[in-house]
Amino acid sequence: MSLDEHAPSLSDDERRLHELGYAQELRRSMSGFANFAVSFTIISVLTGCLTSYTIGLKGGGPAVITWGWLGVGAMTLLVALAMAEVCSSYPTAGGLYYWAAKLAPRNGAAWAWFTGWFNFTGQVAVTAGIVYGSAAFLNPLLDDRFGYPTSPGHTFLLFAVLLVIHALVNQFGVRLVALLNGVSVWWHVAGVAVVIGVLAFKPSHHQGAGFVFTKFVNETGWQYGFYAALIGLLLSQYTLTGYDASAHMTEETHDAARSGPRGIVNSVLISIVAGWLLLLGMTFAIQDYAKAASDGPAQIFTSATGRTLGDVLILISFGAQFFCGMASVTANSRMIYAFSRDGALPFSAAWHRINARTRTPTNAIWLAAGCAFVLALPALWNYTAYLAVTSVAVIGLYIAYVVPTFLRLRQGAAFERGPWHLGRFSRPIGIVAVVWVLFISVLFMLPPANPITTDSFNYAPVALGAVLGGAALWWVLSARRWFTGPKVQGSAEELAAIEDELKGIA
Repeated sequence: MSLDEHAPSLSDDERRLHELGYAQELRRSMSGFANFAVSFTIISVLTGCLTSYTIGLKGGGPAVITWGWLGVGAMTLLVALAMAEVCSSYPTAGGLYYWAAKLAPRNGAAWAWFTGWFNFTGQVAVTAGIVYGSAAFLNPLLDDRFGYPTSPGHTFLLFAVLLVIHALVNQFGVRLVALLNGVSVWWHVAGVAVVIGVLAFKPSHHQGAGFVFTKFVNETGWQYGFYAALIGLLLSQYTLTGYDASAHMTEETHDAARSGPRGIVNSVLISIVAGWLLLLGMTFAIQDYAKAASDGPAQIFTSATGRTLGDVLILISFGAQFFCGMASVTANSRMIYAFSRDGALPFSAAWHRINARTRTPTNAIWLAAGCAFVLALPALWNYTAYLAVTSVAVIGLYIAYVVPTFLRLRQGAAFERGPWHLGRFSRPIGIVAVVWVLFISVLFMLPPANPITTDSFNYAPVALGAVLGGAALWWVLSARRWFTGPKVQGSAEELAAIEDELKGIA
């Protein structure tokens, strides 16, 4: 079959995917809204804001929570805009590492290799952080109602169970995941509204505006308040991650060159607004600052609204966190699928394998869950392990986010824009995005608490160093000789044969 004979049966999305070198192996059934829903669900202000709220309470207090969110949100939006422009040009599941390979003026394979490994590490870390945070959030409620003790071991067991459930849900196929992500959007919107409404009207006492907008607290142990405030920004930056999911889902999305970029930008923009309102509602409702800093949002809910209504708010929030964990496994598995499709992971043939019935990368799903499990293991003995996992997520993801932007800036006018682009604002937005990511990458590898002990040590540099050091060693000793970057799966006829085989089995 010639290209001309096969072309009439292709949609614009499939034709563009063929131009990028890939067959339509995944089922393209997601709408633009469903694509947005994945990123919005992974950002999940009811997850990030609540599970990391104590980071802000100790690192700068209400003033840093309130104003830091807006500042970090503005910078994050610029990163998202720059990323979205590149996504429009290359709508493929490989996302960031594929873009790096195509945009690099030379040594594209090396750029792709290290971008992919940063992305892989960040994706695994954000999955671990989301699911472990949801387990820690739920554990006190289970203790109070059913006698399931709150301890590192019990929280970790709950984390493992949730990971297995997320993997099983993802196995059933993209249609179920898309349906649940659609439900998730409205759950988040309604959930934020309910939480804010209850915290606004139920408590008999609220903090004043001066407390919420100007109160500064430093419980990090460090002498310098400015440094403590910078550490507190992790609350905001960790929450506003994961929106690269819209790029990783483009091979399953209709009108991907427009829907993917819109999903990236809209998920960040709406999350900034919703998250700020949620943080204001939480901070106004604080009854006992010391207990809130120790026990987190669950304590705020129950002390401000009573045990029964507080438990309802906890369950609403946990529901959002469950959806968030599910979507994170989805996005992580697609990145693994794409990266292994090009042979960049050990045992790539296994991780790239597609379940012919569900058209999902089943093995990649379980690898995503398994790696998240391993990364969170230090939480069994290190009390600051959750903060370290969030740091790994931010650093790994944001470096991967901004590498293609840096390479796109180097291309200048030679960059081939897709249908969604930034016009004359592309360069200034890209420059600010790169500078911001360099800043936070250094910041979140610094020690968050003083004195530095085995319990307070930030193992983020160790985790990043182990994974990326291994990737660098593998590159020098072996991969540089055979890894050529994103592979073309075949000619037009071969791509059509792959697709016809899948259609015949499904």
